[in-house]
Amino acid sequence: MASKTPIGFIGLGNMGSPMARNLLRNGYPVIGTDVFPESCKELQDMGAQVVDSPAEVAEKADRIITMLPSSPNVIEVYTGPNGILKKVKKGTLLIDSSTIDPAVSKEMAVAAEKMGAVFMDAPVSGGVGAASMAKLTFMVGGVEEEYHAAQELLTCMGANVVYCGQVGSGQAAKICNNMLLAIGMIGTAETMNLGIRLGLDPKLLAKILNMSSGRCWSSDTYNPVPGVMEGVPSGNNYQGGFGTTLMAKDLGLAQNTATNTKTPIPLGSIAHQIFRVMCSRGYANKDFSSVFQFLREEEGQ
Repeated sequence: MASKTPIGFIGLGNMGSPMARNLLRNGYPVIGTDVFPESCKELQDMGAQVVDSPAEVAEKADRIITMLPSSPNVIEVYTGPNGILKKVKKGTLLIDSSTIDPAVSKEMAVAAEKMGAVFMDAPVSGGVGAASMAKLTFMVGGVEEEYHAAQELLTCMGANVVYCGQVGSGQAAKICNNMLLAIGMIGTAETMNLGIRLGLDPKLLAKILNMSSGRCWSSDTYNPVPGVMEGVPSGNNYQGGFGTTLMAKDLGLAQNTATNTKTPIPLGSIAHQIFRVMCSRGYANKDFSSVFQFLREEEGQ
């Protein structure tokens, strides 16, 4: 078998770093960079080559994955003065796994096409744990003919890779999923809190919910009440996991797209406000399931 060609990876934070590690484990040489050089050290120790800028990555690799916090970061990394598109080679496959506005994904696809490259959006669901275990779900948008080339890489990092349609459709699917996740988590937190106030044991209530019609991912896999489940952020003072700031950002994307498409999202809008208030009350860096703790504090407990 021919040796595998290098993969560029830009954005080696909580999600990007374990994703890049899984590429290394699958035999792909990785050429990486991050705005915070200290984020690159662990990957460098595993044999990755670390360079100084996205443009340098683009010089050395013709398949590049980006995993960045927000739309402005993506615009900077692709089109900035030291961006990918300054040095990108014709025929390069660009896969963006950030969660951003679908309109920005479409803009980046147009800019990449002008340089002879192919851009696909491939946001993920599953969080840091799934990233570490290569069990992410990728929602992919882009030219269908290029999907199989992307799939080859994404299956090294995820358990599910789903083609959603044209560029931006992966982002659309991700935004919809996270809006439902936020609403479900708030509902689970409210329900658990009410049950506790009514004298129910939280573990017993969770058990009943999870064998009844109220069951959802937030109740059976990621319960927000401390002590109900092991191995989840609620059992670790809400450290790790998916930050409240990121959930507020994703709900902002849902709000923007809902406004643009004239779609009513009353519960999504309320969820957005709740997580924004949490960010201003000291919960910004805690896992989004800390909405349970936030509700308890709101009632003075």
